[in-house]
Amino acid sequence: MPTGNAPVLAGARILVTARRRGDDLGAALEDRGATVVHAPTLASVDESARRLRARTRDAIGRPPDVVVVVTATAVDRWSAAVGPAGLGPGVLDLLTGARVMARGPKARAALERLGVRPDWLGEAETTAGIADLLLADGVDAARVLVLHGGRRDADLEEALRAGGAEVEALQPYRWVPLDDRPPVRSAARDTAAGRFDAVLFTSAPGAQAWLRAVRREGRLDEVRARVEERQLLLAAVGAVTAEPLSFAGLLARTPATSRLADLVRLVLEELGDDRHALLTGHGLLRLRAGTVTLDHRPVPLSPGGLALLRRLASTPGHVVSREELLRVLPGASRDPHAAEVAVARLREALRGALRSDQDGGQDGGQDGGQDGGRNGVADDDGGLVRTVVRRGYVLAAR
Repeated sequence: MPTGNAPVLAGARILVTARRRGDDLGAALEDRGATVVHAPTLASVDESARRLRARTRDAIGRPPDVVVVVTATAVDRWSAAVGPAGLGPGVLDLLTGARVMARGPKARAALERLGVRPDWLGEAETTAGIADLLLADGVDAARVLVLHGGRRDADLEEALRAGGAEVEALQPYRWVPLDDRPPVRSAARDTAAGRFDAVLFTSAPGAQAWLRAVRREGRLDEVRARVEERQLLLAAVGAVTAEPLSFAGLLARTPATSRLADLVRLVLEELGDDRHALLTGHGLLRLRAGTVTLDHRPVPLSPGGLALLRRLASTPGHVVSREELLRVLPGASRDPHAAEVAVARLREALRGALRSDQDGGQDGGQDGGQDGGRNGVADDDGGLVRTVVRRGYVLAAR
């Protein structure tokens, strides 16, 4: 039996849609055995430093009563852009003299790095709570400065203006969707075709761009079916990020806290969970997007062998006829002998993997052909795929 010390994500193929920190996320998954494909769905474009500094000088000259900070990245990039122009002290005075509202813990941490403690923290990481609170307190004639992230929140600005506020906005950077780019469209097709075990998202705009690519390729129904059949994991760093997926009818899993480390842990738990594996006499069998593993050790299989094993594993312990196996094999053969040859090759691949793990252990017998074993079942080498005489084949699972 395999020793069980292989990486938990061995054999898994995961799509990472993030650009910012996508490398960190991918490295963490690769360290645990996954194959990671990067297809960023957004590009980040910085605002012109000259324009941002000019608008910052205007804000310093007419200090706001309230500052709403949407993202940590906005704070960091704003500070980096205005600092070389000598505007740092003015920005600090602007912030310390205003009522500062931070959308979430990351925005708060970025402010605290500047020496500013926010007056209010939105735990849900949405701007809706900020708008509700400010409108309840009253913003008539108040000057409100909104420091936006990559996506400008027009609804927040509109709500505050409707309440009588004078709203100014700064946007140090903006997201540009890449859903029409070949790598993203190719990844969308591959997702629908079952070539990924999981797709990961770190922002709502990124999730929206990925959905547009899927829709552009006409593959949303296929992706939804794979999610519903638990053949594909969609994982988002938080509830806000998952919203576009939910609106499209796609179930996305989220960790308890919006941290990349917790997102990685969620993927480990979902893809490595023993409940989703088949217990065999040689270990836990897992079906991955491009291979199978026994106790997390990949088993090299041809496309035909993988197709056969997927069909057998869909009804473990139940007989599958040669005709049914023919239907899932690549090609259009109607010859039952083709199924027998493919099963023999599958068995040989499984035997090779088992011999490697057992350090040259003994083969378990012959195919059996027309020789009936007990109850008409003939054990094959390794005992994973067994012949049921004159009926077909069965995947032996406990």
